[in-house]
Amino acid sequence: MPKIAEKIPTSDEIAEMADRGEDISRFFTGNGKMKPPLNKAGMQCVNVDFTPEMLHELDNIVREVNISRQAVIKMYIRQAIDQYYMAKKAMAS
Repeated sequence: MPKIAEKIPTSDEIAEMADRGEDISRFFTGNGKMKPPLNKAGMQCVNVDFTPEMLHELDNIVREVNISRQAVIKMYIRQAIDQYYMAKKAMAS
């Protein structure tokens, strides 16, 4: 008979197990990375200061493309991060 894989619990479920005094060491291999806590939507909020001129330009783009200011900021940051990694990869070649 094939062995049924154990369901991997969520971090909240592991915390509850620990609160009950159960051994949770099997969930910690030492190979993972610590990540900062995120809000319920899976996002982490940050504050960014813009000059009035940059904000004016950003708002012009927002009106032109008809999406939110936040969406435009995320889009351009994603593009910049992608360009960074592409340039880094090209330099390594």
